[in-house]
Formats: sequence, structure tokens, C-alpha cells
Amino acid sequence: MNDPKLDYKNEFPVELINPDISPYKNSNTGIDYIITLDSGLSGPHVFISSIVHGNEPCGALAIDWFLQNDYRPLSGKLTLGFMNVEAYLAFDPQNPNRTRWVEEDFNRLWAEGVLEDPKRKRTSEFLRANEVKNIVSQVDYLLDIHSMQKPCVPLMMAGMLNKGIDLACDVGMRMPIISDSGHNEGMRMRDYLGFSNIESQKNALLVECGQHWAKSSEIVAIETMIRFLRTTSIMDKNFADDFIYHNQTLDFQNDVYKVGKIITIKSENFKFDQDWQGFETLKKGVLIGKDDQEDIRAPYEETILIMPSKRLFPGKTAVRLAYKLSDYN
Repeated sequence: MNDPKLDYKNEFPVELINPDISPYKNSNTGIDYIITLDSGLSGPHVFISSIVHGNEPCGALAIDWFLQNDYRPLSGKLTLGFMNVEAYLAFDPQNPNRTRWVEEDFNRLWAEGVLEDPKRKRTSEFLRANEVKNIVSQVDYLLDIHSMQKPCVPLMMAGMLNKGIDLACDVGMRMPIISDSGHNEGMRMRDYLGFSNIESQKNALLVECGQHWAKSSEIVAIETMIRFLRTTSIMDKNFADDFIYHNQTLDFQNDVYKVGKIITIKSENFKFDQDWQGFETLKKGVLIGKDDQEDIRAPYEETILIMPSKRLFPGKTAVRLAYKLSDYN
């Protein structure tokens, strides 16, 4: 089953080749495609998550790179997860947008009580999220690896709390850090339970590595994973220095931005004023688009467009509007 709303034109080259993840199906956790590497020593439990969306292969490539190199944590535990496997296995490079999900967005199911709702439709994504939720709830740190529809600069999505921003700063990727609450449609996995609780020590990041199928997204995904694992202390501070040395990613600014407004589509007639690519800076009042007869204009003196979407149907996020936080300069 595929959602017909995902059958829209792709204008970008598919440069990445999806890795074969079949060797990782039968795992040591009892959950298909979820692998835990235990050092046997005390330390945090870290989770690296990939293919929450089935057409975003860079995270799978990062995990496959780690496993093919036979790396192991020096302390604590590391769990490596391939999440929306059904969508991923259906990927077709001739129609690569179609397999973002099978029936619904896996990354909108994580608000408290949603996965326990007996009245909710048992979609492929709902069932898979229920398979993995217990292990996700156990971990101390989560890095959820994603990519974007358009060739925007990579973005580190740090969640709603300062602890997420601080973790993003510690990881040290040279990319903009975005503080945001996600989507009105539903909660992301990176905000699940303790990750979005100010009193919890648990912490999470979601990295958007670049355009879905650009070769550069694979490099960004691997480097982000390397730096995240170093930061959590389960790998040596010099872990994979050779990869970073030989694969220098582009050096973007890493200022911090706050999403102050989420534009959720109301009508069937939403249209952007221009073909926004993402991270444009607009002056206050500039027309961004129209939702039927309603003008959507830049609300801040300097409004930053975060991930304008190509999926322009009701209930979905069209774009997030952000402004720079001077406190984190």
C-alpha cells in the first residue's frame, strides 16, 4: 500500500544507493532491524535511528558504515535502528518520493498515549512504532538521522528545550541549530517522553543532513553520528578521525534559531509565492504564500524559512518560520 499523495514529481538526482539492510534483520534485541552493542561497562545507552522515513537513506548508510567497520562502544550501550523498514524496502529510485511512508508519517506518532490508543487505525507505521517504543523509551541519548526534500543547508533540530540546544553545541557540527516543537500534526520521536521533559536527563537531536539523495547527505550523516557518539562518551574522543579528515563536510554557520510559528496547511489551495528552497532570510511582511485567500507573511524583522515542503495538502506543515536567538551567539 502506498499513499497516492506521495506521487509527486521528483526533480533531483538520486545519487545515493540504498544499502542492503537484510543482514541486520535478525538482531540480538528480539526486534527486527534493531541491534544493541553492549560494551559490558557502565555508561549511557545511546540510540542512532535511521529511515524513520523510508526515502531518506543517509541514516541507513551511516549505520551500515559503522557496522561494516565492526566498531564497538568503549563504554555503555549503543543501539542502531532501522525504523520504517517496510517503506524503505519499497524504495524506487524512479519514484523516490512515494516511499516516505506506507500509510502515515512514522514521525508524528510519538505524543503521550498515541501508541496506546485502542481506537487508532493499525497502520504499518503504528505497528512498527509499537515494536520499537520500549527500547526508545529506555535510552539516554537519541540521534535521529533525516534528510530534506530540497537542497537546503544541513540543520540540527534541537527540540523545545535548552538542553537540546546545549547538546547540539557540544556535538559541534558546523550547521544551524534550530529550536522548535516540531509539527502540529503530531509529535516527533525526538520529542518522545523524557527527551522533551525539562526535568529528565535524557536528550535527543534530529539532524537534517541535506537533500534526500545527494551524496553530501551521506557524508554529513556519518560525521554527525561520529561526533554525537564522541559527545556521549561511549566512543573515544578521536573515534573515526580518519573519516572526518578525508571527508571534510561543508562549513556552515552554526548560529541558533527559534521557530516561532508553524504554518500548517488549512485548505487544498495552499501555494508558495516562490519556489523557496529553505533557510532564506525574509524581511517582515514579505509574502511567503497563500492558503486559499489567507496571506502568509514573514512575521519577524528577519524571518528564516525552515524546510518549506513540497507536500502541500491539508494538515501538513508547509513551512516553519524562525528568528535568530542572540543568547546563543
